[in-house]
Amino acid sequence: MELRSRVLLWKLLLLQSSAVLSSGPSGSVSAGSSVVSESAVSWAAGAQAVLRCQSPRMVWTQDRLHDRQRVVHWDLSGGPAGGPPRRLVDMYSAGDQRVYEPRDRGRLLLSPSAFHDGNFSLLIRAVEETDEGLYTCNLHHHYCHLYESLAIRLEVTDNPEDASAYWDGEKEVLVVERGAPALLTCVNRAHVWTDRHLEEAQQVVHWDRQPPGVPHDRADRLIDLYASGERRAYGPLVLRDRVSVEEDAFARGDFSLRIDPLEPADEGTYSCHLHHHYCGLHERRVFHLEVTEPAVAAEPPPRDSPGNDSSHSSAPAPDPTLTRGRSVINVIVPEGRAHFFQQLGYVLATLLLFILLLITVILATRQRRRGGYEYSDKKSWKSKGKDVNMAEFPVATGDQAFYRSEDIQLDYKNNILKERAELAHCPLPAKHIDLDKEFRKEYCK
Repeated sequence: MELRSRVLLWKLLLLQSSAVLSSGPSGSVSAGSSVVSESAVSWAAGAQAVLRCQSPRMVWTQDRLHDRQRVVHWDLSGGPAGGPPRRLVDMYSAGDQRVYEPRDRGRLLLSPSAFHDGNFSLLIRAVEETDEGLYTCNLHHHYCHLYESLAIRLEVTDNPEDASAYWDGEKEVLVVERGAPALLTCVNRAHVWTDRHLEEAQQVVHWDRQPPGVPHDRADRLIDLYASGERRAYGPLVLRDRVSVEEDAFARGDFSLRIDPLEPADEGTYSCHLHHHYCGLHERRVFHLEVTEPAVAAEPPPRDSPGNDSSHSSAPAPDPTLTRGRSVINVIVPEGRAHFFQQLGYVLATLLLFILLLITVILATRQRRRGGYEYSDKKSWKSKGKDVNMAEFPVATGDQAFYRSEDIQLDYKNNILKERAELAHCPLPAKHIDLDKEFRKEYCK
C-alpha cells in the first residue's frame, strides 16, 4: 500500500507541469501602449491648461509591511458537511505561512520558496474523508490589482485501484486513496509573482506632443517621470518653462500636464503614456488641444452728454467681427534618407540627359562637316574638267573605230572649227620618222 501511494505521488508530480495558471496582463506584456481614452479639449490663449491623466494602478509607495503585497491562499468548499467555503492556509510573499485549523497544522504544507520559483502547490500528507471537496488556489497582488484562481476537485476512495487523476473539461479531478498523500498543483511562474524589488525601476510616465499634421510615430517628447524621482525635460526652452507635472505624481497617481500660460502655438495632440513594466500596465491617453482666442471683456457704453437726446456716443464702437490674427509658426520637419536618394536620382538623370544631348550635337556636327568636304571635292573636280583636253587621254582602238564609222554632220562657221572638230573625233595617224634617213640627208647637204 505504501508503494502505491508513492507511485500516485509521482504521478501527481508529473501532472504539476501541466497545471499552470493562465496569467492575464502580467503574463504577456505588450510592447505598445493601448489607448484607453481620447478626448478633445479647448482652452483660451493665456490661460492655464490642465490635461488630466490619472491612474490608481500607478501609485507607488514604499513597502512597510515586508512585501505583503502578494499573497496566496487555499480555500475548500463543497465538502461532505457542506457549508460556505472556508480558508485552509495562506502565505504572504515575505514567507509567513498561516494554517487556520489546528488539526491541519503539520498536515497541510506550502513550499517556503513559492514566491521565488512560482510553485504554490498544496501538499496533504494523509488524506481523510473530510478533505473531499473543491479546492481553489487564489493569487492576489494588491499592488498591481491582480487576482487569479485555479480550481481542483479532490475525491477520496477506499479502493487503491480507483486512484487516478483526470480532466473533466473545466478543472482537474484528483482521486486519492484514504490515508495516502495528495498534491494539489498550482504553478504560476510569471515575473509579477516571482520577482521583487523591481517596482521602482520599472515604473515610468512620459508625455508626447504632436504638432498639427505630424503622425504619432514622429511625436516630440516633452517630459519623462520615473518612480525613483528622476525627471527629464525635452523640447525648446520656450515650451519647457511652461510645462510642468506635480512633484508627488507617483504618490497620488495624478500625472496631469499643466501648460501655463497657454499660447496659440501650443495647439496639437498630447499623449500621456503610463508604463508599469512590473505589473504589465501599458496605457495611453490622448488629448486633442485646441487654443481659442481669449475672451474680451465688454466695455460699458459711454454716457450721453447732458442735454443731448441722441443715444449715439461720440466714439464709434469696436467692430466685433474683427479678431486678432493668429501667429503662424512654420515647422521645418527634417527629411529622411529616402528623400536624399530621390533628389540624387533627379540630379543624375538630368546629368545623363545633358550628356546624351551633347553627344548628339557632336555627331550631327561631324556628319555635316563630312558632307561639306565631299560637296567641295565634287565641285572642284567639275571645274577642272572644263580645261582638260580629251585628246590627251589614251583612247582604246575600238572606241576610235566607232568614232570613225560615224558620219558627224555639223555646221561650222569656218574651216578652222571644222578641222578642230575632225581632229578631236579622228586624230591623225602616228607619224613614223626614220632617224637614219634624216641624218643621211643632213650629211649629204
